Amino acid sequence: MKILSIFSDSSTCQKQLEQVRPKLFRLVFSWCHNAALAEDLVQETLIKALKNANQLRDPRSMNGWLFSILANCWRDHFRLRSPTKDADEIEDYHCVNQTTPEDEHAQSQLISHVWKAVEKLPMGQRQVLTLVDLEDFSYIEVAAILSIPIGTVMSRLCRARQALKHLLKELAPQQSAHVAQIRRIM
Repeated sequence: MKILSIFSDSSTCQKQLEQVRPKLFRLVFSWCHNAALAEDLVQETLIKALKNANQLRDPRSMNGWLFSILANCWRDHFRLRSPTKDADEIEDYHCVNQTTPEDEHAQSQLISHVWKAVEKLPMGQRQVLTLVDLEDFSYIEVAAILSIPIGTVMSRLCRARQALKHLLKELAPQQSAHVAQIRRIM
């Protein structure tokens, strides 16, 4: 069955693309931390997928196939990118990471610490970690998406988790020895 036959009904196509698009965006944003670039890469991924729809042999593996295309688009981006950074990109990065409302402050701080630690990981480890732990892909699927051996996936994931654990301990705020006990009075 070809992907076009899956998407023969435009409402089916729209629903499937609506379901996978946020996942693609979330993953590539975790790699690049730039919303505009992430959106461009997702668009490029979907365009390539539709152009090469006849290459998908098993419709059940469509998500893995799309994430593989996304990983290739990400690699292509680095091949074409110059080594210097544009000042506008740096400002966009800081705007994307604004703080959340007060009622979510504690959670946003935790998320911020985790993202800072993930950012410090080498790209290979970051890709494997986000695909396995954020997007719930199996090791075999990640190996296929990134075009690397499964042993490399496992070793990168192990090193990434160890490094992340160490980095999170460094970034964690020092806990006070005198933690106030809260009592509930009814």
